Amino acid sequence: MRHKKAGRQFGRDTSSRRAMLRNLTANLITHERIETTDAKAKELRRVAERLITKATRLGKVAYTAQSELSAADKARRLHAERLVSSYVPRFGVKADGTKVDVVEKVMLDLSKRFEGRPGGYTRIIKLGNRRGDNAPMVYIEFIDAAPVTDKQAPEEPAAAVTAEPTTAASASAETASTASSGETASNE
Repeated sequence: MRHKKAGRQFGRDTSSRRAMLRNLTANLITHERIETTDAKAKELRRVAERLITKATRLGKVAYTAQSELSAADKARRLHAERLVSSYVPRFGVKADGTKVDVVEKVMLDLSKRFEGRPGGYTRIIKLGNRRGDNAPMVYIEFIDAAPVTDKQAPEEPAAAVTAEPTTAASASAETASTASSGETASNE
């Protein structure tokens, strides 16, 4: 019986499970929205929110410049930074190839964004089941992230661009191009 044994095991040993959660946490902080399975997202929520809470408990000390802090506040901030960095890798890479300092983002950006909020920094959005193994897939994102956009939305403005009114010069150019294409078709 698994009494008093909280948490999912994912069929992995401890080091593999911890590595998976560390990388998922770093990716969530870097990209602010990731797609994963439902069970992994629910475990990830526990881990990520605990790290953000470590930073938000510092209050303004988390995002104030080092030169303006007292010695005691510098020590508190350093301790919180080391607790966060002991769990997540220091740097993450965005899709465009830029490096992001994950610990700095937690301390400066996320602690400021979620200041005064008593937990609940993430949201899970259900997507449906994965095609290969029917696993329930979800988005996990920070609550103040931009809304999910459809991948085909950029094609609509391109269609609007082609529907512009034609001028006399462009109309004559179009007739000339169709005439020349008609000549090449008749030559074949």
